[in-house]
Amino acid sequence: MVAEKFDFTSMSVNELWSLHEEISAMLSSRILEEKRELEKRLAILNRGAETIRDTAAALPGRSRRAYPVVIPRYRNPETSETWSGRGKLPRWLAAAMKAGRAMDEFLISAPAQPTAKAKVARR
Repeated sequence: MVAEKFDFTSMSVNELWSLHEEISAMLSSRILEEKRELEKRLAILNRGAETIRDTAAALPGRSRRAYPVVIPRYRNPETSETWSGRGKLPRWLAAAMKAGRAMDEFLISAPAQPTAKAKVARR
């Protein structure tokens, strides 16, 4: 730091303006240096995150679990839209119920039960 003290009140406008320009130049250069340092650190951190992401993706057995297929229980006879009975009531069914129809009217008939397979005798 500069050891000398400035008496700003006794300085002319031109002297104050030149001091302002010097300070602005110093500030902009230091800000640029600090920005470069931070970008270097960020690049290093990003490289570390990429390696973590790559190793997590490469691990076996980390796939998403298989969800069972949900069979639809209700069908709109006009548009053949279906609903499984889970989640929010679909608009077409809500409108039909509001019109006075029963939910059971839209039930899909139960599929035929699979026949019992003959047991294979083991030797």
